[in-house]
Order: sequence, then C-alpha cells, then structure tokens
Amino acid sequence: MTSKKSQRKRANPLKKRSAFESKGVRIGIVIIFIVIIAVAAVYLYDGSSDEGNGVVGNEVVGNPIAIIDTSMGTIKVELYKDKVPNTCENFIKLANDGFYENLVFHRVIDDFMIQGGGFSTDGPPAKDSPYGTIDLEIHPDVRHVDGAIAMARTDDPNSATSQFYICDGSQSFLDDNYAAFGKVIEGMAVVRGIASVNTTSKYGMQDWPVDDVIINNIIIENQ
Repeated sequence: MTSKKSQRKRANPLKKRSAFESKGVRIGIVIIFIVIIAVAAVYLYDGSSDEGNGVVGNEVVGNPIAIIDTSMGTIKVELYKDKVPNTCENFIKLANDGFYENLVFHRVIDDFMIQGGGFSTDGPPAKDSPYGTIDLEIHPDVRHVDGAIAMARTDDPNSATSQFYICDGSQSFLDDNYAAFGKVIEGMAVVRGIASVNTTSKYGMQDWPVDDVIINNIIIENQ
C-alpha cells in the first residue's frame, strides 16, 4: 500500500507541469498578439507629418503645398484640394504658369490680412487672369483661421480671379462669404512681418506698403 505521503509526492510534479504548460500557452498568446499589433502598425503607418499628407511606398500623397517665395521670406501653404478643389486648381494653374512672379502684396493691414496676386510694383492696371472668374466655393471645414489663405473678390460673390489674401489672426466674420482654400503650415513669422510693415496710399489705393513686398514666385509641390 502506498502511503498518503508518497501519493502527495507523485501528485506535485503533475500540478507543476500543468501550471507551467498553462503559463507557456499564455505567453505564446501574448507574443502572437504583440506580433499582430506590430504588423498592423507597420501596414497602417503612412509617415505623415502634416494633416492631409502621407507616404505610400515611396510616393508622397496628399494635398498640394504652395511655396510662396517673397522678398521678406518664404511661406508654405497647404492647399485643401480635397475640400475646395476648384479654387485650389485655379490657384495651382496660375502658379504653374508663373502668373504670380514679381507681383506684390498691395494691400496690407496688421491683425487682419495681407493681399496680393494682382498688381506689380508699377501699380494699376491689375494683371488679368487668363482663366477668368471662378464661382464662390465654400466648405464648412475650411474657415478663416489664423494663417488661412482665401480668394479676394469684388461685391459679386463669383468674381474671384487671381488675387488672394492670408489671414493675420482669425477672421471668422469672413466665413461663408469668401473662399478660404488652405492654411499656412510654415512661415507665419513671415506673414506677421509683412502684415506689420508701414503702409501708405499709392496709385489711388490705401494700405500699400511703403517698401514693396514682392512675390518672387510660387511653386506647387505634391500636385
């Protein structure tokens, strides 16, 4: 007859092995779960650093970027082509044509906006866009926030052509009346600097900078 003590000794190794096997299963499940998360993260990662932009493979995708080179520095603007396609396309075509080269910011008001894209240093007449006017295009998610870029126009809502402005501070009262179509992502210090220059009346127009602020060119990236 086997003693109770011997039975206990034989039973203990079985319990330990069963516990070890259960622990091993749990560890295995955890490892598999971690691997699945890691693979999913690599698959979903798009390398994006700016809203609306990313990388798929070696190809950059997302909204176009306008690089506005001025006599006071460079301003980079994301154009919300995904939300305001017609307005963005008009601006892109003009930039690609070299339309904006050597035009000026002819209307500058501190804490409001800087406006350009219509006049040279010689003043009027304004340079005419070869594409004519475009219809007012409003998107509820594209507002006149600080750094927003939008189209200038006359009293006619559908009269915008080439002139644009960049907001120096939020200008929400312009929402739904003027077509905002992007936002500055780099160079707000340049916008602030332009907005703060001394202005005068010139060529019969108010708020013209005493020293001309020139748009050297506008280059569109990620078209």
